[in-house]
Amino acid sequence: MNEKIEKKWLAILRILQKESGPVKSSRLLENLLAMGIEVSERTVRHYLLDMDREGLTRNLGKRGRVITDDGRRELHAVRAFDKVGFMAAKIDQLTYRMSFDLYRKSGTVITNVSLVGRDLLDECSPLICRVFEAGYSMGTMLALFSPGERIEGITIPDGMVGIGTICSITLNGVLLAHGIPTRSNFGGLLELHEREPTRFVEIITYEGTSLDPLEIFIRSGMTDYVGATATGNGRIGAGFREVPADSRDHVIELTHKLQDVGLGGFLTIGWPGQPLLEIPVSEGRVGAIVIGGLNPIAILEEKGIRLQSRALAGMVEYERLFHYKELGERIRVFAGG
Repeated sequence: MNEKIEKKWLAILRILQKESGPVKSSRLLENLLAMGIEVSERTVRHYLLDMDREGLTRNLGKRGRVITDDGRRELHAVRAFDKVGFMAAKIDQLTYRMSFDLYRKSGTVITNVSLVGRDLLDECSPLICRVFEAGYSMGTMLALFSPGERIEGITIPDGMVGIGTICSITLNGVLLAHGIPTRSNFGGLLELHEREPTRFVEIITYEGTSLDPLEIFIRSGMTDYVGATATGNGRIGAGFREVPADSRDHVIELTHKLQDVGLGGFLTIGWPGQPLLEIPVSEGRVGAIVIGGLNPIAILEEKGIRLQSRALAGMVEYERLFHYKELGERIRVFAGG
């Protein structure tokens, strides 16, 4: 298929996917022109006939067209390279939207959401707490979401519970609120020896991926939280950030305050222009290593507990969070619900 035509097909599918009902060709034309895509209504009708034949759209007569399940699958799967850099863009969007006030201890923070069967909660609780207790988690707080609750684009299914862990991008939002811009370089697997970070053994840049790096490492079975929590030797998820060199003292000050409210996540902060764990740092900047937000969940996968996780799932009010030591009690309430 001609690349220009393919792009227009995809644009039409995206428009149909956003609509709750049928869309007429005239309305599609308006949307396409608003997107800067020059095309005539006659051409749009021609595209739609071809897309009907391919099973991507369904013609409902005068009411217009709707997208089919095949159309949704095509939209999700095709042209994966168009999604490269998606994570970097999402990081910037959520950082900007976050409203948490460090001094008032109120507002929204960024959360990851993992779906687990309600009947597995008792098995999950001690494993999750084990990662928190070892200090390999982003802060000390988490949240639970009931069936039917919606966290932005995720609805918790019946028979399942959502476990919300704090995303490390929350740190970006706090720093931005205090006038400190943060560059998120990459997510990686950090090797530990006797509880000390030694080197990154795998890295994925946010600009080069459409998925969260830690999600990829977890699904690939590359983590070792069992070893990290038992002996101090293992591999955990971590991110690499850069901040302006002049902000170093301010960042350290904020780090202490973040720890006080259960949102501490900085593992190591370097020095201006100096490499950190052999990772080069830009001139005029300071490198920092932050703990991965999905770390408490990754150990469940290692133990054979299957679950679905979504990093950067959305926003949650800080007041909704509780300390991990309350998890057992909270789970008993959910299990009995």
